[in-house]
Amino acid sequence: MKTFYVNARYLIVPLMTIATILGLLIGNTFAWLGVILFGINTIIDTLTKNIHLRADFDKNGNSYGIKKLQYAVMYFMLPTFILLQFVLAWRLFQYTSFIPFETMSFLGVSYQNGISGFNLIGSVLSAGLWAGLGIIYGHELSHNRKEGFLVSRLIMALSGASHFTYAHVYNHHLDLGHEDDPATAPRGRNVYSHAWLSHAGQSQYSFDLERDKLKRQNKSFFSLNNKWILGYLYSLPSILLFVWAGGVFGILALIIVWAISNFLLEALNFMGHYGLIREKGKPVEHRHSWDNDNLFTSWFFIEIGRQGDHHVRGETYFWELDDVGGPNYGIGYFSLFVLTLIPSLFRKYVQKHLDNWDKNYASDEERLIASKFNINKTGEASLAS
Repeated sequence: MKTFYVNARYLIVPLMTIATILGLLIGNTFAWLGVILFGINTIIDTLTKNIHLRADFDKNGNSYGIKKLQYAVMYFMLPTFILLQFVLAWRLFQYTSFIPFETMSFLGVSYQNGISGFNLIGSVLSAGLWAGLGIIYGHELSHNRKEGFLVSRLIMALSGASHFTYAHVYNHHLDLGHEDDPATAPRGRNVYSHAWLSHAGQSQYSFDLERDKLKRQNKSFFSLNNKWILGYLYSLPSILLFVWAGGVFGILALIIVWAISNFLLEALNFMGHYGLIREKGKPVEHRHSWDNDNLFTSWFFIEIGRQGDHHVRGETYFWELDDVGGPNYGIGYFSLFVLTLIPSLFRKYVQKHLDNWDKNYASDEERLIASKFNINKTGEASLAS
């Protein structure tokens, strides 16, 4: 029973993604189901903020997690997200082709053929939210050195962000807490500017990585040997699909889906590392990431909140990551995400946690670096001269 419980609790995102796809297929107001589920999750996360979990091991120290099952679920998410795009493209095609409204039935289930502009908006928002939430699987598989790495690249490519896989492993994990890491948000930055700066910075890192590698190998930059270029080519089928579905309107819808999904990805980076500092050249320690052991956050985001343990043991399976006594916001990711959307509220909430980190976690050198940070009029953090 314990084995079932430990493995089944991580099925929230797969089941809700499938529910979102069914909502798009049924149509009418069910197209908004993905948005509604996001709101429900925020409420659940808030209500369970005081429930915290540890990893589960038997008396011999063995994990209850079943590796083959968890990897099968993660691999299954790739065709699931592809299906999500196909269903959204189908609805776009119906809208741009002026398909008349008609109630139809398939296997005894009624659905609406044709879609209104209002419900198409719900479809695009639902697809964007769950493509973004599903990026957690791209993150997890990026730490796999075998076929999982390719699956990670393909999942990220569905959001136009295949560069993430290389940048996350070779940039973020090595340069965490330093200005060389685009994914670490400095103090004072808001989530809106961070989303763009982090996305562009990670893409730039992957670009530079491939340019330098190919130069050493005396190979052309403009070739399929360039994994930066290849990653964006992985996104080409999505672009062609949405051009077919709605032309310019289809591309606009895809841009919105990509914008939402990448914003959620960078919001996770933002919440996981905001304002924390590591002296360059010093090892990454548990204190250099914000931990989140909230019950619902842990189950929903497949333990991505265990950032302290994850960054010290990067190749550890997510179901084995545990509380390591690192700094903690005290609330789950959904609740915290709502705060990030209002930068003034987020800064007010997080300041007490930053003060605690400076006092109880930072080294003398890190404390000195922190003291030099000012917030300019735009809200960006910058080093004092």
